[in-house]
Amino acid sequence: MMGKRVFNFNAGPAALPLPVLEEIQAEFLDYKGTGMSITEISHRSKPFDAVINEAVARTKRLLNLGDDYQVLFLQGGASMQFCMIPMNLALPGKPVDYINTGTWSAKAIKEAKIQNLDVRVIASSEDKNFSYIPKEYTVDPEASYLH
Repeated sequence: MMGKRVFNFNAGPAALPLPVLEEIQAEFLDYKGTGMSITEISHRSKPFDAVINEAVARTKRLLNLGDDYQVLFLQGGASMQFCMIPMNLALPGKPVDYINTGTWSAKAIKEAKIQNLDVRVIASSEDKNFSYIPKEYTVDPEASYLH
């Protein structure tokens, strides 16, 4: 018997609806009649292909993405993206612009600097302990991106 369900507002995994958990529980030992747990299925198997293909299709449908887009499922969460974004979007010889609004953007700025990029903080709310989002800033049209 399950205890009282709680609300989880933490960063990272969120609380799942009880029906979802019940379906996971029901199929955990024998996923879709394969005789294996979903945790035991090879990432090279047909059952896994079906899982990933459905996840991609649902993500594209949810985000209204056409076939000219690819969906990537990457580990690492937001913190991993702080280094992945400059690695993949920074153009050689072009600056990257950032607006510093606190902890998360400061981490992103730090990661971009590690890659020896021309990192420009074009606006910041550090002067008031990050209590607002700057409204006025100028983005260089030559910048690879604005974060």
